[in-house]
Amino acid sequence: MTGIDAELHVVTDGQEAVEFLDAADGSEVAPCPCLIILDINLPKLTGAEVLRHIRRSLKCAHVPVLMVSTSGSVTDREEMSGLGCDDYFQKPSEYEDFMKLGDVVKALLGRS
Repeated sequence: MTGIDAELHVVTDGQEAVEFLDAADGSEVAPCPCLIILDINLPKLTGAEVLRHIRRSLKCAHVPVLMVSTSGSVTDREEMSGLGCDDYFQKPSEYEDFMKLGDVVKALLGRS
């Protein structure tokens, strides 16, 4: 549907995200992701905490990060931008609007 050929790695909370990144940092052969899609409201560690960890990563600090949230708060957008996110996608309630996420992903993958 989007024309994106990608291998996905899914984690269920912020702690798992940090562990995934730490595994990449701790291995000479483990690659960094090409793109990280990160929700602001995660269990265990928040998206902001994970984003800080990403930007301190030895290998993955350069990876584009797309923050997603139901929040349209300017404060949230500014905070995530200040922490180094590359884009912000407000999750809409309509399916058709949500599918626009594919265009945002394609644009970010084109940057990397």
